[in-house]
Amino acid sequence: MHPGNVWGGSLDAVDSDRIAAEEEERLRNTTEWDRGAIHSQRSELDETQQGWLLAPQDNWRKKKKKYVNLGCVSVSRTVFLWTVGSIAVLFLVVALPIIIVKSLPRHKSAPPPPDNYTLALHKALQFFDAQKSGKLPKKNKVSWRGDSGTKDGLPDVVGGLVGGYYDGGSNVKFHFPMAFSMTMLSWSLIEYSHKYKAIDEYDHMRDVLKWGTDYLLLTFNNSATRLDHIYTQVGGGLRDSESPDDIYCWQKPEDMSYDRPVLSSTSAADLGAEVSAALAAASIVFTDKPDYAKKLKKGAETLYPFFRSKSRRKRYSDGQPTAQAFYNSTSMFDEFMWAGAWLYYATGNKTYIQFATTPSVPQTAKAFANRPELMVPSWNNKLPGAMLLMTRYRLFLNPGFPYENMLNRYHNATGITMCAYLKQYNVFNRTSGGLMQLNLGKPRPLEYVAHASFLASLFADYLNSTGVPGWYCGPTFVENHVLKDFAQSQIDYILGDNPLKMSYVVGFGKKFPRRVHHRGATIPNDKKRRSCREGLKYRDTKNPNPNNITGAMVGGPNKFDEFHDLRNNYNASEPTLSGNAGLVAALVSLTSSGGQQIDKNTMFNSVPPLYSPTPPPPKAWKP
Repeated sequence: MHPGNVWGGSLDAVDSDRIAAEEEERLRNTTEWDRGAIHSQRSELDETQQGWLLAPQDNWRKKKKKYVNLGCVSVSRTVFLWTVGSIAVLFLVVALPIIIVKSLPRHKSAPPPPDNYTLALHKALQFFDAQKSGKLPKKNKVSWRGDSGTKDGLPDVVGGLVGGYYDGGSNVKFHFPMAFSMTMLSWSLIEYSHKYKAIDEYDHMRDVLKWGTDYLLLTFNNSATRLDHIYTQVGGGLRDSESPDDIYCWQKPEDMSYDRPVLSSTSAADLGAEVSAALAAASIVFTDKPDYAKKLKKGAETLYPFFRSKSRRKRYSDGQPTAQAFYNSTSMFDEFMWAGAWLYYATGNKTYIQFATTPSVPQTAKAFANRPELMVPSWNNKLPGAMLLMTRYRLFLNPGFPYENMLNRYHNATGITMCAYLKQYNVFNRTSGGLMQLNLGKPRPLEYVAHASFLASLFADYLNSTGVPGWYCGPTFVENHVLKDFAQSQIDYILGDNPLKMSYVVGFGKKFPRRVHHRGATIPNDKKRRSCREGLKYRDTKNPNPNNITGAMVGGPNKFDEFHDLRNNYNASEPTLSGNAGLVAALVSLTSSGGQQIDKNTMFNSVPPLYSPTPPPPKAWKP
C-alpha cells in the first residue's frame, strides 16, 4: 500500500500503451458472437452521440409523456384533455341550447280553424236565446229581447206557466214540438258532449236545454203520483181571426197585452209520451246534478201511467183547432216507442224496454211498413229516431233474449230507412240543386232534411264505433262514409251550397234571408210599444228586418230551388224550434271539432248489467 492512496493501488501515471495492448489481446480472444454485440453497442453509442451533436438545440432533450390514471386504465394526458374538451364543446353547442329551449315556457300551437259546421253551430244555438219566454237571465246576449210572458198561466195554473220557448215567428208556446226539440238537443248532447266542449258551447247548450226542461216540468203536476191532465200550449189563434191573439197581432213578445189562453187535455197520450221522453233524456245529460236529474226522472216516470192509460189514448190536438192548424199529431204509438227507450236508458227499469219492444206497439205504429212518409223524422214522426235509438242498444250491448228479435227488426228497419235516403234508390225526389224532398214537395223542407241528416250521420258513427264498415241495401254493401256524404251534402245545401248560393241560416255567410217571418226581429228595438195593428206596417214593409235573428233556419226553398225572401211567405221564411233543434244535432254530428267519435257509455250509465256478475271465489279452506 502506498501511504498516499487510501483505496490502494499505485499513484503512478497510467500506462496507456500497455492498457491498449491488453484490450486488443482480450478482444482477440473473444468469440465471434461477443464481438458482434460489442460492435453493435459501439455503433449505437456512436450514432446516439452523433445525434446529440447534430440535433437542434431545443430538441436535445425529449419531454417525457405524462399519463392520467383513471383507475382501470391509464390514458395519455393529452388524449384525456382533448376528450374532455370535446365533450365540453359539444355540451355548449348542442346540449345547452336544447336545455334552454326545453326550459322555456311552451306556447300551445294554434288550433286548426273551425270548419263551417262549427261556425254555423255557434250561430244556430243563438236562435234559442232569441226564442226564450219569461224573465230572461242577465247573460242572455240577444240585445233586442227582454222579459215577456211573465204572467203566462196565472192565476189559473198553480205556479203559472212562465218560461219555455216561443215556437217560431209567432208568440205561441206549443208544448208538443217544444218537448221534441228538447229531446233532440239532449240526444246530441249525450252522443257528442266532447264536441260541444271542444267548441266551448257545452255550458251554453246545457243552459238552453235546462230552460226548456224547467218549463216542461210545469206543464203537469210533477209532484203527484197520478195525473189527470196536462197543459198542451199557451197562446194561439187562427189565421183568419181578427181577434187580438198571437196570430193576428204583430207585436213583440215584450208588448203582449191580450189574453193568452192556456190549453189543457185529459187525454193526450202522444204529448205525455213526448214530454216524458224529453225529461228522461235530459236526466242523462244532467247526471252531474243528482238532485235535478232525480227530479227529471221522477217527472218522466210520473207521466208513464198517464200516457199508457187506455182511457186517455187520444192525440193531444184532437178537438183543439188552434193546435191542429199548426202542429196536428197523427199518431201516438211512435211516441210510445220513443218514450219507452228513453225511460229505459234513464232509469234502467226493464219495464220500459219491455214496453218499447212489445210487438203490438211497433205494429200499431206501422214501424215495419216501409212507407216513405214514415221514414221521415219530424216532430210528428218519431219512428226513425226511436228505432235508431234501440238499434244502438243492440249494437253496443247486444242484450239477447227476450229482446233480440224485436231489436233485430228495429235494426233492419233502420238500415232500410238509411238506404231510402240514398240517391241511387230513388225513394225520395231531389231538386236539381240536390235537396232531398223528404216532405214530398210540400213547404218547409229544411227541417225534415236536418233531422234525417242527423240520424244518418249518427248511424254511421254507431257502425264505425263498433268496427262495422257498412250495411246492406238489398244485395249491395254500402260503406259508412256514404251516409256521412249524404248528411254533409244536405247540410251544405242549407249552408249555401245551392243554386242561389244562399245560406238559409240567418247570420251565416254573406247572403242569407233578411226578411224573416218573426215578430220580435221585425219591430225596431226603440223602447216604443206598438199595438196589434201598428205592428202590421213592419210586417208588410219590404225593408230588411231591423233585428237579425241570428242562427234561425228558415223553412227553405221550394222544389225548384227557388226562395223568395218575403216576410208574408211564412212557409219559406219562418223558423221553428224543432227545425233548429234538428239543425244543431246535425251540425254537431258533422263537425270535426273534438274528433269523430261518439260517447258510447254515458247513454247506458243507468242500464243494469245484462248478465249476473261472476260470484266471488270461495274463501280459502282452513283446517
